[in-house]
Order: sequence, then structure tokens, then C-alpha cells
Amino acid sequence: MKDVSFQLYSARNFPPFADVLKAIGEAGYSQVEGYGALYAALSDAEIASFKHGLDENGLAMPTAHFGLDMLESDPARVLEIAKALGIRAIYCPYLLPEHRPTNAAGWRAFGERLQAAGKPYRDAGLIFGWHNHDFEFFALPDGSIPQDLIFEGGPDLSWEADIAWIIRGGADPIAWIKKYANRITAVHVKDIAPTGEKKDEDGWADVGEGTVDWKGLFQALSGTKARYFIAEHDNPSDFQRFAKRSLASIQSY
Repeated sequence: MKDVSFQLYSARNFPPFADVLKAIGEAGYSQVEGYGALYAALSDAEIASFKHGLDENGLAMPTAHFGLDMLESDPARVLEIAKALGIRAIYCPYLLPEHRPTNAAGWRAFGERLQAAGKPYRDAGLIFGWHNHDFEFFALPDGSIPQDLIFEGGPDLSWEADIAWIIRGGADPIAWIKKYANRITAVHVKDIAPTGEKKDEDGWADVGEGTVDWKGLFQALSGTKARYFIAEHDNPSDFQRFAKRSLASIQSY
């Protein structure tokens, strides 16, 4: 049986989070993954209250997302939050369109930037890496792929591989899993609805209800360093439905 986390971003539209944590614990999860807006601006007292909510619902938060600005500008605070919440792996989750490089040199430099940003966290014994979307797999004019270039610039970066975004980026997830098996320390487990379906949920589906071959993917992922498997849906109409169905599917593979 896999240790499965629930990405709390999936429930961002269903406050309060005290109720979300209760529902996730009752659904059978023992872990969650956080995202920056949940805790980045909280006081120590508020962080302690959030940790109490995790504890009383039997939840740990081994992995978390933090925005690049905070990772670079205030590593001491990030480390304080990580210690308070029991976070063991930090992933930088996104790059806004207007900040994305347009050539190979720029993407390689971005990898170097992530490499430098991650040093305080690696030095503290934490995993530090990048979480992908689709844009990292769109070929540049010279044919190079941003995801490769990020890893060239950041030789020590771990990878939280979001498989469904790889697919939406037009790439073969099995090939990428094999290529960077030694980098993958966490996986976002999400599913894609058949074409034209689930438009109200941005075309995503509960895990096991869509088109992604998760049984085959888990076989491929068994050859990686992946420790954390995080169920995510970017826009569920019912987060509890998504949580329960997805956990059952993931544990059946």
C-alpha cells in the first residue's frame, strides 16, 4: 500500500481548511501536501494552530510548495515553517508566463537559479526540487526542451513529476520517468478526462476515472526514487468525492 498525500490546493475553493483537514483525515489519508498561500504569511501562532489541525486529524505534511520569491528572499523563514510543520521536501511549483525564458540559455540559467535557491534547504537536510507543468515540455525553436535545460543548470535538483501535465505538454511520461528516474522524489497523481468531458472541472478527472494509464505508470515509477505520491485535481467540483475516489484507485494499483 502506498503512502498517498492529498494536495491541499485541490480544496482551496472549499474553506475553511479546518473542515478540509477533517474531511481528508476521514477519507483515509495520513498525509497532505501544502502550498505557499496556506502558510507563507502566517505568524508563528497561526502556524502552530495549523499544525494542531494536522495533528488532530492524523495528518502529516512531508512535502510542500513554496513560491520562488520566498525561497530566494527569506530562506530562514521557509526553514522555520518547514521545521514547525514537519516538512521534509520542498518543491518550487511554478513560473509565471511573463517570467519564462524564451531560449535555451535562459532556461539553463533558470536551472542555475533554482540550484542556487535550493542550497539552504539542501544544507538543512531537506529535499529541494522543481514541480513541472506543461510549458517545460514545449520545444524551443532550436529543438531543445526546457525541462532538460532546467536539469542541466540544476544538477542537484529533485523532481516532483506532475505526470498529467507532462501528457498535456505533448510528451511521453514513461520516457521522461526513465530519463530522470534518479531525480524523481515525488509524483503528482492526477487524471485527464476524455476529450470534451468534465469541462466544468477544466478537463481533469478523479484518479482512475480518466484516460491516464496509472497502472502502467506506477510500474515505471517503481524504478525511481519517488517516495511521495500526491493526489491532485486542479479544479474539482467536489473535493471530497475526488479525495475518496482517487485514494481508492491509487491504492488499487
